Amino acid sequence: MSSYELEGRIRELRQLQSLIEEAQAEAEAIKDTIKAHMGDAEELRAGEYKVTWKPVTSTRVDTKALKAAAPELVERFTKVTTARRFCVA
Repeated sequence: MSSYELEGRIRELRQLQSLIEEAQAEAEAIKDTIKAHMGDAEELRAGEYKVTWKPVTSTRVDTKALKAAAPELVERFTKVTTARRFCVA
């Protein structure tokens, strides 16, 4: 692929990423409107659609507190990984 072709593909990628960001922002705005309409309700039916907005509880390890309380334990069970990050600037 020539430099010119590569530049065109990168330009196309940036345009598509911009469209995706705009669509995601619009989708979030629509979700916010639906949530506002639902208020405290956990379920909503509209025609063929069923929308749920329920609380979800999750449990996570507080790594900052764990590092302060037992740094040797954190050191023992910490795993380092390496990945490549793709970015177009």
